[in-house]
Amino acid sequence: MGKTRPLRLRAGGWVLAGLVIAALVIAPIAALFWQAVQGSDGLWSHLGRNVLPHALGQTAILMTGVGVLVAGIGTSMAWLVTAYDFRGRRVLEWALLLPLAVPTYIVAYAYLDLLHPLGPVQSAIRTVLGYDSPRQFRLPDIRSMPGAIVLLSLVLYPYVYLPTRAMFMTQAANLVEVARTLGTSRRHIFWRVAVPLARPAIAVGISLALMETLNDIGASEFLGVRSLTISVYTTWVTRSDLPGAAQIALAMIVLVVALVSLERWARRHQRYSISAQRARTFAPAPLRGGAALAAFGLGFLPVLFGFIVPATFLAVEAWKRFQFAGLSDRLLIEARNSFVISAAATVAVLLCGLVLAYGARAFPQRAMLAAQRVSTLGYAMPGTVLALGVLIATASLDRLIDRTAQEWFGLSTGLLLMGSGVGLGYAYLARFLAISVGSIEAGLARIPRSFDQAARTLGQGVTGTLWHVHLPLSKAAIAAAGLLVFVDCMKELSATLLLRPLNFETLATHLYGEAARGTYEEAALAALAIVAVGILPVVLLARVGRKP
Repeated sequence: MGKTRPLRLRAGGWVLAGLVIAALVIAPIAALFWQAVQGSDGLWSHLGRNVLPHALGQTAILMTGVGVLVAGIGTSMAWLVTAYDFRGRRVLEWALLLPLAVPTYIVAYAYLDLLHPLGPVQSAIRTVLGYDSPRQFRLPDIRSMPGAIVLLSLVLYPYVYLPTRAMFMTQAANLVEVARTLGTSRRHIFWRVAVPLARPAIAVGISLALMETLNDIGASEFLGVRSLTISVYTTWVTRSDLPGAAQIALAMIVLVVALVSLERWARRHQRYSISAQRARTFAPAPLRGGAALAAFGLGFLPVLFGFIVPATFLAVEAWKRFQFAGLSDRLLIEARNSFVISAAATVAVLLCGLVLAYGARAFPQRAMLAAQRVSTLGYAMPGTVLALGVLIATASLDRLIDRTAQEWFGLSTGLLLMGSGVGLGYAYLARFLAISVGSIEAGLARIPRSFDQAARTLGQGVTGTLWHVHLPLSKAAIAAAGLLVFVDCMKELSATLLLRPLNFETLATHLYGEAARGTYEEAALAALAIVAVGILPVVLLARVGRKP
């Protein structure tokens, strides 16, 4: 009994810490529900008549179009680089991931300037055709629903490409060989064998892409699509109607739950397993001559329009701006702000993720496992929705602290948490904790349980085992998680736009402000810096993705 009691005490501490972290994730969602219930009389009926139908319709059209397009691009590109061997295939394998480095709002920002009636593309076309002004010839306006669908799909298709390619790479060669012996062509193998087997990966990729589409605020606003996210933002900021924004956010939560439930229902009976002893990837079919050139050209198109064109545009505009005015002090301050808040949030996210992942491994109790699952809810919530919940919860705590300080010390603390950036860091923690938990849990899963037992026999406790065994062996997974979280914080626009302290600008909010004013050249340096940082996790994913 003397040995089990300290272990129970240590377990209680880890479980308590896990429950506190889970409560921090749940608090914004609970605050959102509470604020929505407090709405004024007749508000919901007004939203139901005048706001929600149009916003829901626009969101449904946008998500349907993006879902179909990312599924087509991602799946076809995954099959192209897996089933066929041609010159340049190795380059395409990692290059097809590059659009992930460009946030959706930056792609919209770049193409709005490129395809403007007075921009370089349409001006060049008019010169070739012999026209003098946009009145004589102009391309269809990119500020439209089709434009938004195409641009978002060019950025988000890697969410489908990456898991689908991994699924194609790990499918056993004998399945394809059996189909070939039955006289099935490689094209029919794609539809009858490869796609059905990859449906779980495709479904997961589509759901992630749709989550990002629902979370988007910058690209949708720039391109004239009034989605639910834009409705939340305008209802809150422009109309100063917090209960109304909370009620629209509830509609978004219902949509997210329905999306996740539909994805799981669609693959509820899909369980595929292949013998590890017999599994081997099938040999890609070699292509030569014109077929090889056509295959490379087809695979290069998403990279060209999803990364090379916007990145080149940003580099050219940034260089022009740098030659004209150099690096402004304002931009350097914004870069510092972005780095500091992202780094601080990353440290907090990693610590909380380590507590949840290791606590669930060391003490697999029902409460700890439940806390781990609850901690991932924030990642499914759009940034605008989560930011609204964080505002309500943090503002309530600010008022409590201020009232207490006045009663006890006669001092007013004001917006202590919101004004210091704690609210923004809190939003980052709740939103990106799932990345940390998942990555660290995957790293810990590779460490045999026998290592824990050996450490215990050598006199190490739970914390000592973590410090001396698990941290050194899982440092690569922790570093990868930290990189992903840091870059996501740097790119996050929705929560940053709504929760940043007064006079606190980041690279993302600077870009949004300049693009909203139409001064695109002023934002080129900030956009290029965000893209440069975004390439880091793409390099990491490319290195990991080389192995099945």
